[in-house]
Amino acid sequence: MAVQTYIDQIAERVDRLLLRHEELQRTNALLLQQVQQLTQERDQWRTRCQLVKQRVDALIERLPPGPDDEQP
Repeated sequence: MAVQTYIDQIAERVDRLLLRHEELQRTNALLLQQVQQLTQERDQWRTRCQLVKQRVDALIERLPPGPDDEQP
């Protein structure tokens, strides 16, 4: 009878481990999805920042020279 109890305990632990494994797999899948979304968002922000920088640089180039910028 003691052997059966020991086997039942092991079986219960294995069941809990399997449930925990499935839970961790679901969590991992969700985290991977979040990483992909955040990576895409980051890339979009980088692109926007580059475009803004180009526009600002173009506007600066169009500015007339100031008194400190004039060459003698």
